[in-house]
This record gives sequence, C-alpha cells and structure tokens, in this order.
Amino acid sequence: MSPAPAAPLEFKPPDGGWGWMVVIGAHISIGFAYATPKVLSIFFKEIQEDLGASSSEIALISSIMLAAMYAGGPVSSAMVNRFGSRPIVILGGLMCGVSMVSASFGNNIVYLYFWIGVIGGCGLSLNLNASLIIISKYFLKRRPLANGLAMAGSPVFLCVLAPFNQFLLINFGWRGSLLVLGGLMLHCCVAGALMRPVTRPIKPSAHALENAVEEQPLNRNTRLRRDCMKKVKKFLDFSFFKDRGFVIYLIGNIMFIFGAYAPIVFLSAYATSQGVEEYSGAYLLSIMGFVDMFVRPGTGLIANSKLIRPRIQYFFSFAMVFNGACHLLCPLIESYAFLVVYAVFFGIGFGMVFALIFECLMDLMGSQRFPRAVGLVTIIECFPMLLGPPAAGLLVDIYGDYKYLFYMCGSVISTGGLFLFIMNIYNYHMLDKEKQKQENATELETKQSPEAAMGQTEPEAKEKNGVLRDPAPESAETPN
Repeated sequence: MSPAPAAPLEFKPPDGGWGWMVVIGAHISIGFAYATPKVLSIFFKEIQEDLGASSSEIALISSIMLAAMYAGGPVSSAMVNRFGSRPIVILGGLMCGVSMVSASFGNNIVYLYFWIGVIGGCGLSLNLNASLIIISKYFLKRRPLANGLAMAGSPVFLCVLAPFNQFLLINFGWRGSLLVLGGLMLHCCVAGALMRPVTRPIKPSAHALENAVEEQPLNRNTRLRRDCMKKVKKFLDFSFFKDRGFVIYLIGNIMFIFGAYAPIVFLSAYATSQGVEEYSGAYLLSIMGFVDMFVRPGTGLIANSKLIRPRIQYFFSFAMVFNGACHLLCPLIESYAFLVVYAVFFGIGFGMVFALIFECLMDLMGSQRFPRAVGLVTIIECFPMLLGPPAAGLLVDIYGDYKYLFYMCGSVISTGGLFLFIMNIYNYHMLDKEKQKQENATELETKQSPEAAMGQTEPEAKEKNGVLRDPAPESAETPN
C-alpha cells in the first residue's frame, strides 16, 4: 500500500555490521536531543522564582530550544551532505555543552532564551538530523528496527536524567545543575566519533558527465544564478509540496507537534499542584521514559512485520489518536496512583509515535529524498513547536488550572491522528486509481499499435498489411 521510493537506490545499504555501532551513537545523540528539553522543566519552578518569570515565559525556554532544533534541520542536512555525519554530531555536542555551561551564569530570562534556546537548540539540531540521515544510509530492510532502537535513546535518557536532575537541583541548585548537564552533553562528541561514513561503490560516469556539462562556457551571471538555485534546493526543496502523501503527513505532523511537548513540560508542576511530592512528580517523567524505552524498539519490531509495514501510515495515525486520548483523560485523575497509570499510557503513546514519525517519512520519500524532506519538515514544525508550550502556559496563567492545557493538547493530537487516517485512505485510493489509469493508457496504446506489440519493424508491418488489403478490391469486382 505504501508508494514506492521516488528514486532508485544508488547502492545497497549494509543492513548491519558497523551500522549497529552507528545506532548506538545515534541512540546517545538522539537521546540528548529529545530528552534535554523535557528534563529542563524540572528546573523551571526554581528558575521562575529566581528570575520572576511567568509560566508562559518559562515554558518558552523549552519551546525556543525545540523550535531551534527543528528549524535547523535544513542547515544540518546540508552540512551533513557536505561534511558527513561524524563531524556534524561532534560540533553539535560541543555547542550543547557550551550552551548549558554559559546558561548557568544567566541573570535574566532573555539570556537563557539565547544560550539554552538558540545555541543549545542548534546543537541538538546538528545531533538529531545527522543521526537520522546516517541511519537511513546504513539500513534498508532493518530500518524500522534501527530507527526504533535509535529513537529509544529519548526515553532512556529521560528515564535517567529526570531523577538525576532532581538530585542535582536539590544539591547544587539550578545553576550548578546546568553546569553538570553541560559536561554530560559532551558525550555527544563520543557518539559522533562512532558515525563512520558508509563506503559506497564509485560511479564515475554520471558524475563525470555532469561535471563536463558544468564546465562548458557559461555566462558568469547564469552560472552564479544556477549555483544559487542549487544551494537553495539543498536547504529547501519546495517540490515536495507537489507530493500528496507528503502534504498529508506534514499537516498531521504539525498538529501532533503542537500538542506533544506541553504535557511533558508541565507534568511535574501538575503533579505538584495535586499535592504530590516533588521527587514523586519528577519520577512521573522517569516512569514515562521507562515505558517509552521498551515501546520504541518494540514498535520498530512490529512495524517491520509483513502485516504492518505496508500499512505503517495507518499504524502511525492510530498511535497519534491513542496519545491524544491519554491527554484528554488526564484531567479526570486526582490521585498519584492514577497519575502513574497516565504516565504509563502516555509513555506507550508517545513512544509509538516517535518510533514511527521518521520511518513514515522515509516510507513516503525513500532514502534518497529523505535528507531533503526531513530538513523541510523540521523547519516547518518549528512553528507549532514554538507556539505549543507557551500557549499551554498561557492557559495556566489565565485559568490557574492545568487541566485546560491537557484538553487542548489531547484534542489537537487526536484530530491530527484522525486526519491522517482518513486522508491516507483517500491518498492510497487515488494512487490505485492513478496506477490503474496509467495501466489502461499503456494497454490502449499497445492495442492501437499492434505492430509494436508483435515486435515487427514498420516496413514489415506495412508490407503485411498491404498484402492483406490487396485482395479487397478484387473481391469487390468478383460479382461481375
């Protein structure tokens, strides 16, 4: 049911070998990329009291960080295409470490916006995109499993960092905690060192022909214009908007991203408002991460099965609806025991979505178009990422209650999942219809030119037709 990749593969990925070491490196870098904006929420209450910020202002730290991480997608993809994944992940790890250390000296909220949000987010962007791209080059048949294992880094790190950050906060305050966290994020440099480039077979003919064409004498302005267009296409390829499946995926993704992170950012604060102890509130994130840790690789295994892989887009929409339903039910919970149950189901839904979110894009675009597609998707997703948590924080500031943010996020995510399900049915129906129309056109063309179908040359066909048509006048004169 899934459409075939738009471009043929230039080489056969190894589907193993050193690729599993690459998965370990991606596990570390993706773990920090997705877990860091979430676990920073543990420091928010202390930062809010220290700097005198509102809930919406403090939530903007994670929003800017996530938005910068997503907005940097095209730049990161272009840098990976130019330099490879290894140096880009190492650079991203250095930026993350420097950002956290510098933020520990901040005295106002704008300073934290810049260092944690912008600089830290850009570093995470380099880590995330480079890791996803190199996995798509190392794996094909086992790609859902590899993606699931790599994306499992997020819940693993969330499970570990949430209570660890609470421990740091109690013993060193939020400034000392950011200093230690910056040192930990330098481990992304080690993860980048594992990302050895894939050895590809050399095909000089096409490349040499392209170079030969480019070396023809051209007007200087024409050459400059063409070079600029090539660079723009490396960053943003708007031709993807002509692909119906890509547009459907993008709209559903935007709706999910808008409501995905606010429940995580405010989960500890919501538990505290319900009378839960601070350590127990932080452990809710650990419980969610622990469940998520097993759900992501498990989802990768399920998605790799013969039954699910052709229907992976429907599986993705189901995961979104399940995730949204959890948020809609959360405000009905009043005891800590039921908050634990919510955290478990939240981890299941969140893990399923993020185990499939990039695999579905690879399924639609193919591994050759994926690096450009993921760059375009991430830069568009930065806008709902930037607006989601502050909008949820604004609801808390206005109503003084956290339940409205869960209603908002749950309804938006569930609507996005239903949209994906319905529109994918329509998309596959139209693909089958277009394929049938193309087959009918080919069959009609074959019937209209039977000589081509018989493998005859044109003179032979004319001679044969002439022989068959010659007796016709004689037969017309036979009555005399």
